[in-house]
Amino acid sequence: MPKPGIAIIGTGMIAAVHRRAALLAGAEIRGVAASSAQRAADVAQAWGVPRGYRDVEEVVADPQVQVVHVCTPNHLHRAMAEAALRAGKHVVCEKPLATTLEDARALAALASSSGLVATVPFVYRYHPVVREARARIAAGDIGPLHLIHGSYLQDWLLDPASNNWRVDPALGGSSRVFADIGSHWCDLVEWVSGERFAEVSAAFDTVIAERGTAGGQSFSTPAAGGAMQAVASEDVAAAMFRTGNGTLASLTVSQVSAGRRNRLWFEIDGARASVAFNQEDAERLWIGWPDQREETFVRGPGAGSAEQRRLSVLPAGHAQGYAQCFEAFVADTYRAIDGERPEGLPTFDDGLRSALIVDRVITSARTRAWTAIG
Repeated sequence: MPKPGIAIIGTGMIAAVHRRAALLAGAEIRGVAASSAQRAADVAQAWGVPRGYRDVEEVVADPQVQVVHVCTPNHLHRAMAEAALRAGKHVVCEKPLATTLEDARALAALASSSGLVATVPFVYRYHPVVREARARIAAGDIGPLHLIHGSYLQDWLLDPASNNWRVDPALGGSSRVFADIGSHWCDLVEWVSGERFAEVSAAFDTVIAERGTAGGQSFSTPAAGGAMQAVASEDVAAAMFRTGNGTLASLTVSQVSAGRRNRLWFEIDGARASVAFNQEDAERLWIGWPDQREETFVRGPGAGSAEQRRLSVLPAGHAQGYAQCFEAFVADTYRAIDGERPEGLPTFDDGLRSALIVDRVITSARTRAWTAIG
């Protein structure tokens, strides 16, 4: 495959992650766009790329760009992804795909009709032991499902001085913690378990009523002092789901849980065994049996399912993590552009599914009622 020419829109933490993954996948970064032409020029120089684009129109007009990576605040996703697709560019768009269900539907429909590759970084699918869990469940090893439960906990917004564009509903969308990280858990658990959520009962809470007005980079240390402003998005959320097969699932999400840096955890309990995964200890899959046995499957290229072995790019004992997940996701996106069909590659259809779940969770939290997902 010829090296794809890519452009990155955005210059924050996640844009840097996209840049590294793209380079490792063999792409040529043709340029970068930012919140201003000057910012784009500065980052282009720092990154050593040819162009700092003035705006998205200049990005999509560049004939040397085949793929556009959209790494901007959420409210900009639809317009930028749509512009790229209409210009005939493949797209990698950060999640959430859009801040409304209607916009997500429009983007998924456009991607489908265009025939272009359009993907969303639900990258936790790319942990090798997650692939192992999925393979064992699909093979019937744990039996019919009895219960799904878990959490996604962070602490980077615990300090009231901490703020970020995600906190502002005008930029991040009407849901913060659930749309930002609960969406990852839902995508992962539906994909691993093979069961889809059919209805939900949810609750939101804002436990830090005011935050500092100064925004910062994601996961950065806040500056001390300064003015405060009211918070309109949730810090914590809880949801109970029932799948189409009737299995109950429970989820707790938080960005204010001290000591939890990025702890996505799930357990899936079946009639014969249980499996559990912790993203902060991603080398291991716990497997529990009913006769006082426990098993720990350790990531590595020498055992397990074909997909687990494919994604284990380092020997056992040489830890892999989030960065390798992102790198594998981007590499699979480029493989799809070259005509392959990588297993588990999350597309705009998956982004639409996530938007639907988030929309129904918001509705349930507002009405305090069980809400059908569909």
